[in-house]
Amino acid sequence: MENLLFEAGRCLKCKKPRCQMHCPIYTSVPEVITLFEEGKIHEAGQILFENNPLSAICAIVCPHEDQCLGNCIRGIKSEPVRFCDIEAYISKQYLEELTIEKEAFNGKRVAVVGSGPAGITAAMLLAKKGYGVTMFELHDRIGGVLSYGIPEFRLPRKLVEDLENKLIQLGVSIKYNTLVGPVITVDKLLSDGYDAIFVGTGVWNPKTLNIKGETLPHAHYAIDYLKNPKSYRLGKKVVVIGAGNVAMDAARSAKYYGAEEVHICYRRGEESMTATKAEIHEAKEEGVLFTLYKSPVEITPEGVVFATTQTVTDEEGNTKLITVPDSEELMPCDSVIIAVSQAPKSNIVSGTTGLETKYGLLVTDELGHTTKEGVFACGDVVSGAKTVIAAVVAAKKVSQSIDDYLQM
Repeated sequence: MENLLFEAGRCLKCKKPRCQMHCPIYTSVPEVITLFEEGKIHEAGQILFENNPLSAICAIVCPHEDQCLGNCIRGIKSEPVRFCDIEAYISKQYLEELTIEKEAFNGKRVAVVGSGPAGITAAMLLAKKGYGVTMFELHDRIGGVLSYGIPEFRLPRKLVEDLENKLIQLGVSIKYNTLVGPVITVDKLLSDGYDAIFVGTGVWNPKTLNIKGETLPHAHYAIDYLKNPKSYRLGKKVVVIGAGNVAMDAARSAKYYGAEEVHICYRRGEESMTATKAEIHEAKEEGVLFTLYKSPVEITPEGVVFATTQTVTDEEGNTKLITVPDSEELMPCDSVIIAVSQAPKSNIVSGTTGLETKYGLLVTDELGHTTKEGVFACGDVVSGAKTVIAAVVAAKKVSQSIDDYLQM
């Protein structure tokens, strides 16, 4: 607590706070810090929660280096103010003690398909406004990527459980282990009396490398591995192919659960990695090794065959990545984890008439209307894999859009 108060005291309370302007959900950073310094933690928590129902989550998993932390004016000459740590402390405490009030039931029902960041946000906001909300979740607990994609050592599951309890307090009904699409279709939901449907099912199909050997028993996709890493026996040496945050989470999980040697293998240099600097730093701190400028050619029973790559500049000054001829070499390993992005599953689209997609993603307008009357969507199923905070921001907008639609 003392170190957080010291950190809060470093805030300059800028009149035009760059931290706030670069926050995707425009968190009132100086106001929250001032209330925190005054000991008004409940009031500070209320501001955070009303603006972002997942503030306790985002304080941990947001790419802060690109947002509040990376744009703090203090960071120009010294260390930036770590507002994320202050937000995490306030939001966790507030969420534990919060009892949410809601409006009386307005007679209209909404089905929320998917319980990830977008689904939780939409369900909470609509339930508060008096809608009867039923949430449909494929697995036996809610959270989506929060529960099945981000390792527990990085994001405590209790925070998701606390959000689940708040949803139940609001009267949200949760149907676990329920797949919407092949049997329970969107058309069936509409015929059963739901006045609107929100789809926030995320992206759970792994993208492949399209190389030989991906079906071998020791080759796994990161999005599947992260659902339950404790159940895997990866062996002593693990190779992770990819360089995004999912790859870092997979590599750190492999280390955490007993692998002696874990390599992140990437076809470019570190400056091109899509993972946050914080995730890369933490992976290195935990002993993950980085093998760069290596492109996978084939997965074999003995390991992965990589070709060496390099960046070259042509006469016009354009740079491109090329494969070095005759550079293929086997990297022996016990297991391979492939982490090169994800795409949506087709369950809902294949079982629903009138839903348009593009590149596998649901097509919507800027307010979340899909091409089917009464069906709305946002989050990764619309935008492709993005951040948690991006899903929350989108769900706030689409929840208002659903409210407007149902009040017409």
